Amino acid sequence: TFFKAFRLNQADFRNLISGQTNSLAGKALRPFLSFAAASYSAVINIRNFLYDKGLLKIHHPNATVISIGNITAGGTGKTPLVIRLCNRISQPYISAILTRGYKAHQSDEVAVLVQNCPNAKIIVNPDRIKGSDEAIGKFGANVLIMDDGFQHRRLYRDLDIVTIDATNPYGFGRLLPAGLLREPLTCLKRADVVVLTRCNQVTDNDLARLEEKLKSVNPNLLIARSIHNPTYAISFDNKKIGIAELKNKKIFAFCGIGNPDSFLNTIRQIGATILGSKSYNDHYHYTPGDINEIYEQAERLKADFILTTQKDWTKITPLITEKKDVPLAYLAIELKFITAEDKITQLIETTLAGKIHKIK
Repeated sequence: TFFKAFRLNQADFRNLISGQTNSLAGKALRPFLSFAAASYSAVINIRNFLYDKGLLKIHHPNATVISIGNITAGGTGKTPLVIRLCNRISQPYISAILTRGYKAHQSDEVAVLVQNCPNAKIIVNPDRIKGSDEAIGKFGANVLIMDDGFQHRRLYRDLDIVTIDATNPYGFGRLLPAGLLREPLTCLKRADVVVLTRCNQVTDNDLARLEEKLKSVNPNLLIARSIHNPTYAISFDNKKIGIAELKNKKIFAFCGIGNPDSFLNTIRQIGATILGSKSYNDHYHYTPGDINEIYEQAERLKADFILTTQKDWTKITPLITEKKDVPLAYLAIELKFITAEDKITQLIETTLAGKIHKIK
């Protein structure tokens, strides 16, 4: 809605709030964004105060609830972490993922969860209370993984895990819409665990300073580092392409995600060369014309492959009617811990064992 009102795309908006846009229009718009952010901050602070003091009711389901969330808008790596966590939880636990979806059942993220979490029930409902009731009552779930749950405080959680993108941890230091922060950093006092994502795209010194800052907000935080690890690519004809096969290849890349630069950096880190790229707004709905334009650009640049994300893949495959000269594939990504994985595993196991034992 904001983008449409000011005729901005996602890239323009990021340039505006980061200060890269120095046009007269940009300078004139920023004070309005700051005013809107101040109003938003007041609402957030009042709401959190009411929950903290017990003046707003919190629903306690008969199940263990693990929330995966963030404090900034855009892609921080929640979905890969939800997938990793969900696939590590096995019997005697019955798990369900609670997601609000995006535009109900048409969500690209929901499709990715369905593909990658075959043993879990995926419950799509913007009302997390009704979603938890369905998961427990209909499917007998005793572990609920709440996707994008940090700000949804109506549902009690036994463990709060927050993902923070190490390449832009503070959302330009301002609340929406003047920045990308959904809540002030001080709200991390509610969190139990912070998982820093894309740690291989920043320096060790930057990571150390970030961890120090987070610890100053919440000394009890368990902080883990992780990376988005590319595992393979899958082509339109369902051929599995190894990462080694993509090395030194010429790539045309496109995506419609919250942090497109991170996807492009991942492609570069596998040793491929990006000849050209196209970024769309997050949750973009592609048209046949978009696909034709992508193919035309890739062919003109003489690319060896066209690469996109799995999230985008779920939306574009129905639009492709024939095999083209340039192979089109999605790059499969998994979240890989590089520190503190054992501590997080132990914390989750302790949480599950203690809660499940109590509710049996």
